[in-house]
Amino acid sequence: MVLTHVHDLDDAAAASAVVFASRYVQEPLPRSNDGRLLLFVRLLWANCLGVFMAWLEILPCRYELGEKSISKDAAYQIIHDELLLDSSPRLNLASFVTTWMEPECDKLILEGINKNYADMDEYPVTTELQNRCVNIIARLFKAPVGAGEKAVGVGTVGSSEAIMLAGLAFKRRWQNRRKAAGKPHDKPNIVTGANVQVCWEKFARYFEVELKEVKLREGCYVMDPDEAVAMVDENTICVAAILGSTLTGEFEDVKRLNDLLAARNRRTGWDTPIHVDAASGGFIAPFLYPELEWDFRLPLVKSINVSGHKYGLVYAGVGWVVWRNKEDLPEDLIFHINYLGADQPTFTLNFSKGSSQIIAQYYQFLRLGFEGYRNVMENCMESARILREGLERTGRFTIISKDQGVPLVAFTFKREEETSLAFRLSSELRRFGWIVPAYTMPANLEHMAVLRVVVREDFGRPLAERFLSHVRMALDELDDEAKGGPVPRMRVTIELGPAAKGSGEEAMARVVKRESVVAVQRSVSLAGGKTKGVC
Repeated sequence: MVLTHVHDLDDAAAASAVVFASRYVQEPLPRSNDGRLLLFVRLLWANCLGVFMAWLEILPCRYELGEKSISKDAAYQIIHDELLLDSSPRLNLASFVTTWMEPECDKLILEGINKNYADMDEYPVTTELQNRCVNIIARLFKAPVGAGEKAVGVGTVGSSEAIMLAGLAFKRRWQNRRKAAGKPHDKPNIVTGANVQVCWEKFARYFEVELKEVKLREGCYVMDPDEAVAMVDENTICVAAILGSTLTGEFEDVKRLNDLLAARNRRTGWDTPIHVDAASGGFIAPFLYPELEWDFRLPLVKSINVSGHKYGLVYAGVGWVVWRNKEDLPEDLIFHINYLGADQPTFTLNFSKGSSQIIAQYYQFLRLGFEGYRNVMENCMESARILREGLERTGRFTIISKDQGVPLVAFTFKREEETSLAFRLSSELRRFGWIVPAYTMPANLEHMAVLRVVVREDFGRPLAERFLSHVRMALDELDDEAKGGPVPRMRVTIELGPAAKGSGEEAMARVVKRESVVAVQRSVSLAGGKTKGVC
């Protein structure tokens, strides 16, 4: 039982109950005060503003649980105010993830936010909604499911989990075949392009599978099917094709891959299958390119993953994986539990998770239907076209993304000597609120610095035209800066310690180091793995 105590407030107490009139806005957050905090202050002379601007990089503090409670209003306001410093999700052009849904769906999400999806026996309707979604997606991807049959699939927290599950199914099927044939089964591998999202590298490392990547080359920024099939051997558990590359949005040629791999299987007697990572393109191709063969129409495609929180038009936290047939998901990977009230089969990497995104996905399927999804995707492609043409008109960029694919625009500076400007332009656009990623391409193409703008449902023509005007302004500023020479920078290291007794100050600051910084923009690659992509 929850007890609520109501007290009469006198005038003074009532005044202090107002958050901004209370002591909470002046008290520091609970944390240890026995350590010292280093702040690195970068002073930049910004020619366009004519003022000094400073960025503080604060090393992690040792936060701890406070001794006393504070009011709910104060707690809300403190966190709300800190979150104001986050960027606007609508202006985040780096992410494929949905940032807008209808208010009616927002309401359903709140209504289901306290339901644990794992409690299937307690929430049978929510479970039924997930099953409906699986069947809708499987049929959308042309799975051979009869009128009275149920599709095989599961909802996940994103395409990363979906890929892990699909990969485990491929690994187990390969191991079972090898064991039955009395052959070694300790060196599985998987063939992908070097453009795969980082979750594939995670799968390979976590589950001890060798990752064999087809390198990219100039003008070909996706996996070459011929080279991929040439890398296949008897230990290959599957070849992973991508419908919508993270780097350029391009669709890989799954049909050619299927035909080449089928011919190799016939020659060798192997049974190497295909998985399609349709995280971004799975909710685009069926509506814009219905004749494109990439799905279960191809006999070697055994499983497909797709992100509901990308072009499935649901907020972050939902993905899907569907299998061609029940036989493609080994039974020994499925667990059965009964301690929640009934026998429940489960094949997930986690257990408890929210129900809201499942409910939201079914809302979108019911609300939009085929027509609605097609209209949304057509609008996205139109906005991408406006962006592409506007960027080309500047005369400064080469567009490397294709017309057919995910609605995004990936581009580079035309002049080789301007390659480093990609990172400068990305930084300049942040002043207007836009988040546009700049990144180097994978092995063999590290010399290419790419900028990418992802077009989502809530990025229409007015925003596209505003963005293009800001790109032109940023280019003018970079050009003016180049004419005036390098921008002077200085880094100052300050040490903060306890204030002297009786000083009345909260802390004491002492400059321990000053150094000039050469104004050079360069990319920094993280060692040992991929550095980009959202799943």
